[in-house]
Amino acid sequence: MSMNRKNSHSRANAERRRPLPPLDYLLAFEAAAETGSFVGAARQINISESAISRKVRLLEQHFGLPFFARGHRSIELTPYGREFLARIAPAIESLREAADSALKTSKKRPVILAATNSVASLWLTPRLHEFRQANQHLSIMLVASDIDEECMAETVDLAILRGDGNWKGFESRLVFGETIFPVCSPDFLKRNPEIADIGNLASAPLIEVSSSHTEWMNWQSWLERVGAKPRRLERTNLFNSYPLSIYAAVDGVGVALGWRHLVDQFLNSGKLVRPLGGTHVRTTFGYYLLTPQNHPAFPSRTEVSDWLMSVSAARTRYGE
Repeated sequence: MSMNRKNSHSRANAERRRPLPPLDYLLAFEAAAETGSFVGAARQINISESAISRKVRLLEQHFGLPFFARGHRSIELTPYGREFLARIAPAIESLREAADSALKTSKKRPVILAATNSVASLWLTPRLHEFRQANQHLSIMLVASDIDEECMAETVDLAILRGDGNWKGFESRLVFGETIFPVCSPDFLKRNPEIADIGNLASAPLIEVSSSHTEWMNWQSWLERVGAKPRRLERTNLFNSYPLSIYAAVDGVGVALGWRHLVDQFLNSGKLVRPLGGTHVRTTFGYYLLTPQNHPAFPSRTEVSDWLMSVSAARTRYGE
């Protein structure tokens, strides 16, 4: 390409990049032109008459052209105004169509909600059916993983994770805290009434969870927190996921540690009981709803987020 052609191309690009007036100026001008008055324009786009007049005046100053001839109580498009309206009206309509299309696409887009396996299976899944019945226009894709990095992947819109509330790059809101106590089936307690005494728990068939999270509470740490210091634990059943440990407790395998809100459904239905009554441990951790700070909000995500926080607000406060 010759130097002259390069310069010409650069000038053309520079002209295309000349600053455009703000869109709200254009919309105020369009409304005033369509209604024939600043009062009518104010009613049409729901802002004050003085705001319409100011935006139109700033638009005229931007181009250095009078778009309206102003009378005592009336306005009339000038030839400059009529020509400008004819040029911008198709473009504004095209913008409106693009915006409507984007909103429709956004409403159809599934909200990708990630959570730990325990939250996904024990807390979210029992609530999803009712939510979907009431919100059939929304679609949720549930991702369950105990690997935090997977739950915080770039493709995830919302996540519920256990922690202290601090995740870089995410806004976090507490869904529920962490209160932990022993649970077992009613039949197991009937067959082993001695476990109602905390001193006998260490020798009972305990259900343990193998976790890569070092801060995850196990039987040894729980018993120490309530003042019992067993030398060793007897007859421990080991599972690699928390939901499996709870289902094992429901089936009468032994005594598991129950996380409040995760085992509520089983306590409410009577499938699990608390052999030590109100004895519990409260930690400084909790389960938080995470929203990526660098993801643009969209209506479906907002609706799902609002629903989750409304469920959180309605929860029973326990040991808090």
